Amino acid sequence: MSDQNTPGRARPEAIKAVPVRHPGRWLAIAVLAVLTAMFVHMLVTNDQFRWSFIFSSYEPGKRGVMFTEPVLEGLRGTILLTITSMLIGVVLGVVIAIMRLSDNPILSWVAWLYTWFFRAVPRLVLAILFGNLNILWDRIGFGLPFDQQIGKLFGIDDLNAQFYSVKASDLLAGFVAGMLALGLSEAAYMAEIVRAGIQSIDPGQSEAAVALGLSRGQVLRRVVLPQAMRVIVPPTGNEVIAMVKDTSLVAFVPVTYELFFQLNAIKARTFVVLPVLVAAVIWYLIICSVLMVAQFFVERHFSKGYGAAGRARQKLQGIAAEQGGVAPYPGPTSGPGGAGT
Repeated sequence: MSDQNTPGRARPEAIKAVPVRHPGRWLAIAVLAVLTAMFVHMLVTNDQFRWSFIFSSYEPGKRGVMFTEPVLEGLRGTILLTITSMLIGVVLGVVIAIMRLSDNPILSWVAWLYTWFFRAVPRLVLAILFGNLNILWDRIGFGLPFDQQIGKLFGIDDLNAQFYSVKASDLLAGFVAGMLALGLSEAAYMAEIVRAGIQSIDPGQSEAAVALGLSRGQVLRRVVLPQAMRVIVPPTGNEVIAMVKDTSLVAFVPVTYELFFQLNAIKARTFVVLPVLVAAVIWYLIICSVLMVAQFFVERHFSKGYGAAGRARQKLQGIAAEQGGVAPYPGPTSGPGGAGT
């Protein structure tokens, strides 16, 4: 029974919260605002940029340097070179990563030697090297290896067992040489990215898939790689953007159908340096911005379901249901998105 004579507890006064002041933050914002205003003012008022030269007309009767036909042709060449080089790099990189993780020591060592060589040599050196490989051979073709040596063993001079061949100067020059230099170099970096993605998957998932009767190829294709993509995609997107910029290196091969080569040609003809370089910067910014947007959606696609009740375990259960088998015991997850067995 409460004592009615006891006075009630006094209601506490409202807390007068004083917001934490951040003078340093406001000072940083002010400094950044001033620097931004100075930068914009320089872009607008400095006549040396010659925006009309870049966007509207760089010569009487011609469009701005960004939109002339040779530059647009070089832009198409840059995009094509990026796509083909990345295709070579991704496909070959996956193969090399699998070889590196193989139990076969010979395959593993060959993969290691490949990554060691192409990661050690700068891409500029590789581009120039591949542009001069035609010095080594007159023709390159497919056919019986060591055909001339075998012919000499049987007393046949100049035995030609090539099914198809082309002149080396036609094959290893220009676009093909630049594409091979960039693509083979990219494969070494992609191999390391793919290897890191595969190794991030819990080995228990592969063991569970093998227990269900899947072959090693099926385990890799249906269990490991789909999960590893979440780790592989972000650095791969970074490699694509880097490849866009590295295509400018093939100007030393030379590859004439390339953006920077065409802009350099205009610079040499008109003696206008800064606006031409600004035009190159703007095109590279546009291409890389589009690729970054694409990377965002690809990352979001491969991150679906991550951390939601064991994505891999669900996949194994789905495979077991398709084969009419019994799903593995749904034990606790042993890692991010992983499934215990």
